[in-house]
Amino acid sequence: MDVVRVIGVLEEGGGQLSALRLSVGLRGHGFDTVRLLAGDATPGGVALARGYGVEVETFVDPRSGERRGLQWRDDADFADWLAPRLADAELVHAHMVGAWMAAAKVVRPDVALIASEHNAVTWPCGDFTAQAVAAAARIDAFFAHGPAARDFAATIGLLEGVLHEGRSAVEGLDATALPALPTPRLTFAGRLHPEKGADLLVEALALLRTPVNAYLLGDGPAAAQLADRVRELGLAGSVRFVGWSPEPARYIAGASVHVVPSREEAWSQSAVIGLGLGVPVVGTAVEGLPFTLGEGRGLLVPREDPAALARAIDAVLDGSSRPDPAPGRAYAAQFTIAAVSATYARVYASSASSRRS
Repeated sequence: MDVVRVIGVLEEGGGQLSALRLSVGLRGHGFDTVRLLAGDATPGGVALARGYGVEVETFVDPRSGERRGLQWRDDADFADWLAPRLADAELVHAHMVGAWMAAAKVVRPDVALIASEHNAVTWPCGDFTAQAVAAAARIDAFFAHGPAARDFAATIGLLEGVLHEGRSAVEGLDATALPALPTPRLTFAGRLHPEKGADLLVEALALLRTPVNAYLLGDGPAAAQLADRVRELGLAGSVRFVGWSPEPARYIAGASVHVVPSREEAWSQSAVIGLGLGVPVVGTAVEGLPFTLGEGRGLLVPREDPAALARAIDAVLDGSSRPDPAPGRAYAAQFTIAAVSATYARVYASSASSRRS
């Protein structure tokens, strides 16, 4: 079955990787993503998709640097652009609220529409709740990544039979560390944006009792500000900004501790990679992280509290608080590409059959 995937913004990020890995895994179940249609896009995001063998077409020219907020907005021009490009689809999967609101307007009546929401919907570009309610009536299956996304889905009228737990596939659970990485080593992997809390980690690093080399993987709008703060705190010799990496697991493997200091986090791929590699994970108790790191799999600290974060990191480094790695490894094994794609394939097949009948 030919699948057309729609995404609000195509960039180097976790939600995008989730969609691309899913596309790869579903090929073995007879669901072939024939193209990915993106609203906003960056050159790096386009290159990422093509690296996974997915054909890409973008509404906004990725070379222009323009952003229209299509992850979040109801945009009539985007919907009009999608219409002819969805005409031959046998199933459509739209990721991010701006994408599934647009797709719902133009997808054929006999075609199943699957929607995914990877973030809390806070309407940063204007309130489109009414449009989301209208789109909900057309959605055949909705994958909510985390409790905030599920709560939002319920508020716009999506019923329990339509709602499914969103699952992101991870890679690298068998990774080996890159050669010559120092020990002890702390890692962070995520977009350098305030919601991911890398600034809180930098403040915590200045409070540590135990010296540690810190590797910050990722890129984003806060990169320059973070680098300035690292210099102000005298940490330039021990903090390395790696940039975006296609293989974060090779930095995380063998690390002494992996940190997820997010202010918002539906479900952290990097936390699951850490758990799967047997690395102790420290994270903030926000949104979905208490579920990911709960039951003794990791250590949780309050949000917006660098001192508490530093204490937890020190406790891991000095061995006074180190989670048993076995539960974390077992949890992470549920999120391989093979395991996740099998779940989605069942929902795709059921939704397509119901829509045709």
